Amino acid sequence: MIDPAAIRADFPVLTRQVRGEPLIYLDSAATSQRPAQVIEAERDFYSRLNAAVHRGAHALGEEATDAYEAAREAVSRFVGGGERNGEVSGEIVWTKNATEALNLVAYSLQNETLDGGPLALRPGDEILVTEAEHHANLVPWQQLARRTGATLRWLGLTDDGRIDLSTLDRISPRTRVVAFTHVSNVTGAVSPVADIVAAARAVGALVVLDACQSVPHMPVDLPALGVDLAAFSAHKMLGPTGVGALWARPGLLDEFPPFMTGGSMVEVVTMEKTTFMPPPARFEAGSQAVAQIAAWTAAVEYLEGLGMADVAAHEAKLTAHCIAGITQIDGVRLLGPVAGGIGVVSFAVDGVHPHDVSQYLDAAGIEVRAGHHCAQPIHRRLGVRSSTRASFGVHTTLGEVDAFLDRLTSVRRYFGVTP
Repeated sequence: MIDPAAIRADFPVLTRQVRGEPLIYLDSAATSQRPAQVIEAERDFYSRLNAAVHRGAHALGEEATDAYEAAREAVSRFVGGGERNGEVSGEIVWTKNATEALNLVAYSLQNETLDGGPLALRPGDEILVTEAEHHANLVPWQQLARRTGATLRWLGLTDDGRIDLSTLDRISPRTRVVAFTHVSNVTGAVSPVADIVAAARAVGALVVLDACQSVPHMPVDLPALGVDLAAFSAHKMLGPTGVGALWARPGLLDEFPPFMTGGSMVEVVTMEKTTFMPPPARFEAGSQAVAQIAAWTAAVEYLEGLGMADVAAHEAKLTAHCIAGITQIDGVRLLGPVAGGIGVVSFAVDGVHPHDVSQYLDAAGIEVRAGHHCAQPIHRRLGVRSSTRASFGVHTTLGEVDAFLDRLTSVRRYFGVTP
């Protein structure tokens, strides 16, 4: 069981006040707060190990490289990677964020970059996404379709924001890529991964998973899910900013060309041509965010120490409590399912703009998100332009959720919408 009161001392920011009130941070879906262990790990790298990785034939270079590669092993382990039955079950490529990871994949599937290889998309091919996608898992595919002449299609949503399985027949023999979110960053709904993967496998499509909202909040085993590629980032899972990861099933990235070129990813360079290193180095051109990558290990170890099943149970309890409270407030409409969500609750307040709701809560030290959350299509499908979103972390308490609900109860009265 997670005891948030016991672990709050690990999070320095939670001791501060906002607008003269104790900070209540309910925006973990946008970016998580960091425990002192992660902050110290990054400071320790700069204090003791700072050096270029894979380059220096000296002690600091070797130690920095060890920390860099140890993080790769830790992050891989966290999402079900490592060795299984004597074989590697997946590999991690460092990127600056999950958005770059998804763009890397989309860019690589062009006919020009693949030299006409079997993964290259061509006119008549189809890419399938869903209406629930974050823009980072929608816009790159739109652009890929435009560049290649492929057609972009999508799975629809039910009225409560879940992926509508009755639209799975939109996956056809022409579908070459199926890209979808594991957990919606608007509704918290968990996607039916097994059903979508099975339909994609039936037509031989490549499966890409946006795991940004799942990896930090629930046990995730990417090899067991059967996806080909997945993207997620450190800053949403208690880790540093500026670093993300692309996970790929073994051998798949051997078929991908470099996304960026330069130092650190080459074998032989002459004035006439260049040969490139195998993955993952092929995709890690130039200097990386080494200190942040090294500190990601501390975030992984912190979450592993808590236990991801317990993290999921804790946040599910908070989510259920929050949803139950919101449904009792007149004039506040929940966006998303009333059960089964993960740590995210979005809502619309009749007669009050989400930005005003956010500022009213902020005046009491309660930090939530307002806007379209980089997911305009799902808002449009749910009949609103934007929403207010509360999202939870391992340090969130029921008392904080109650304080949020109590403040929300008076928001319409404050803005003169009700007497």
